[in-house]
Amino acid sequence: MKFVLIIGPQAVGKMTVGQALAARTGLKLFHNHETIELVRPLLSLGTAEGWALVKELRESVFRHFAHSGQEGMIYTGIWAFDEPEDRLYYEGIFALWREECPEVEIYVVELESDLETRLARNRTENRLLHKASKRDLEWSDNDVRSSAEKYRMNSLPGEIAEANYLRLDNTHMGPEAAAQAIAERFGFASP
Repeated sequence: MKFVLIIGPQAVGKMTVGQALAARTGLKLFHNHETIELVRPLLSLGTAEGWALVKELRESVFRHFAHSGQEGMIYTGIWAFDEPEDRLYYEGIFALWREECPEVEIYVVELESDLETRLARNRTENRLLHKASKRDLEWSDNDVRSSAEKYRMNSLPGEIAEANYLRLDNTHMGPEAAAQAIAERFGFASP
């Protein structure tokens, strides 16, 4: 089984590239906003309870999927590299997968793109369709800008230790081209 983690800053194209990669490979896409949008109407994401539920839901999906017999999963998320708890969170996800599915092959794809491109992508129809919490465009644009100032959301050389790792600047690359580059780099076959 394959577990493909696509990381990068907000609006870099993680979900859209994940959709294209899923279409190309047959792997299932589970993007991080699926749990966020489920919990948000019930519990504030500004509370420990809200984020605890998001985390529990994600871990439950990972555990069940690891035993599903399917080819693999693509998951998306933001990793603030200057926040130690984010490293622990992703190391925990990798450990969960390795515990539940010892034969898992873990792949990390890190997307990067300039702020101007990300602000344009923040307003795309596909993003707003799948992420209701991003539809307040004034708030969402400000969140993209302020997060870029507050956090380091791309790694330094050698900071990601996984053997199957690809850093991809997709500033001038559409999602299909990015998915093709990922599939070629890791030898992912079409379904």
